[in-house]
Amino acid sequence: MRKQPKNNIAPDAIKAWRITASIFMVILWLIIIAGIVVSVIFHFPIIYSGIGAVIGLVCIYVFVFLIPKLRYKRWRYEIFEQEIYIQHGILIVTRTIIPMIRVQHVDTEQGPILKKYNLATVSISTAATTHEIPALLEEDASQLRDRISTLARVDEDDV
Repeated sequence: MRKQPKNNIAPDAIKAWRITASIFMVILWLIIIAGIVVSVIFHFPIIYSGIGAVIGLVCIYVFVFLIPKLRYKRWRYEIFEQEIYIQHGILIVTRTIIPMIRVQHVDTEQGPILKKYNLATVSISTAATTHEIPALLEEDASQLRDRISTLARVDEDDV
């Protein structure tokens, strides 16, 4: 098996992913609180509310604290002249090789949370699918986008 790719994404990815997860957890807790209110109004057993609250606390730990660290540790990439090598996953590690000849276009994307930390995502499109390298520093993302675009163009001209 091939060695894992060398390059890591930006360490601030953990912060950005935690903020995103926190937003989803706020929504989950609003649903849990609504469930508690409904159970009090309609006199349902309080045990269901307690179970919902415990599940909510476990979700906060898993999705806000545990998963972002694990995602960061596993996300790696490397750019070669003939291919792009991406590794990601938490329980199941996926290693993807994208031939440069298949690359149709490359974009950088940046939402408000990534912008706060000066991060951007590089999106690589082929005919079949789109692959992403998330949470790179803005400057690195721009350079990577330009490099992939140049390498993909050179490969197309050779064919």
